Amino acid sequence: MTFLSVADPPQSYIVFGKPDIRQPEIDEVLDSLRSGWLGTGPKVAAFERAIAQYVGVEHAVATNSCTAALHVALLALGIGPDDEVIVPTLTFCATANVVLHVGARPVFVDVDPASQCLTPDAVEAAITPRTKAVMPVHFAGWPADLPTLRRITDRHRLKLVQDAAHCLEGRIDGIPLSRYGDVTCFSFYSTKNVVTGEGGMAVTNDHTVASRMRVLGLHGIDADAWKRFSSAGYRHYSCIAPGFKYNMMDLQAALGLHQLARVDQSLRLRETQWARYQDALNGLPLDLPAAPPASVWHARHLYTIRVRPDAPVRRDALMSALHDRGIGTGVHYVPVHEHPYYRELLRGRDEAYPAASAIGRETCSLPLGPGLRDDEQARVIAALHEVLGGAGGS
Repeated sequence: MTFLSVADPPQSYIVFGKPDIRQPEIDEVLDSLRSGWLGTGPKVAAFERAIAQYVGVEHAVATNSCTAALHVALLALGIGPDDEVIVPTLTFCATANVVLHVGARPVFVDVDPASQCLTPDAVEAAITPRTKAVMPVHFAGWPADLPTLRRITDRHRLKLVQDAAHCLEGRIDGIPLSRYGDVTCFSFYSTKNVVTGEGGMAVTNDHTVASRMRVLGLHGIDADAWKRFSSAGYRHYSCIAPGFKYNMMDLQAALGLHQLARVDQSLRLRETQWARYQDALNGLPLDLPAAPPASVWHARHLYTIRVRPDAPVRRDALMSALHDRGIGTGVHYVPVHEHPYYRELLRGRDEAYPAASAIGRETCSLPLGPGLRDDEQARVIAALHEVLGGAGGS
């Protein structure tokens, strides 16, 4: 294999997680601007229906972030003060933050080194009389062991709230992840597989839970703006709960409708890029992503490498070297128990989470997705070979 030379003249910076925005999205946004309907309206409703159909559920509630979706999901399921929610420590801090926002306590568990998801055994060991929910995070697009987790949560009468921010496309034995959860939450942030800039969605088959989430997500009132001010005529509203300003705008849904239309096409492209990385980086002092079992359909959201102890540079030095070569990367994640607030609050010890702690020190996410051109991926590969001792390739 031949790699591009990183000694060539300076090139544009390769942004990590660059979104792929095309003309249909732009036209749809312009249509919203011309219509005068910018807030929550018909395009949000259409996006909700499209997501519900894609993941095979009855109800979808759009929000302004996945964090908001997780928050209203916990509230709608009755999780509150003195309750415990089991959360993997290898996740973005928002997963744990929302547990605190409802007055409950996050209970961190370690992850499997290959899938980087929490394991059923870890969940079983963490259950106490105060446990009310389990919140798996489908890390980088690899679904957690949902069939086993669902059996555990059913046996202990716990709720299963899924942080599927990385895993809209994920399946297990062909079954969408949302079929396993009481509520499943997705993200449409700018780096995600479907992009609305900011945005999220909570999906469920429970009508009561969906209605509660919808009310909580818009100030706790019983009629959204579209229904109050549409051509059907003004409708009075009542505040029936102390809710939040979590609604999605039509401007965001305008992007999401066309992003979702290309979701499977984009997944196939990421699969091609993933295979190219796997082939080109083999032999470098890196641990590459493991292959999931045949029953698991990986959403290929993040391509995460781990810098081995025998590498000539540590993870942070590698990221700096790539940045100097015009390449953006990410860290997913510093484990939540290592952040100052949670270290003080929960008094967690690194040795209690050996897999997550090691991953947090060694992991680096490389550019991936439809916003990444073939020549840019070749630059990433060339730079990794140069920094890690394999310049020139073979």
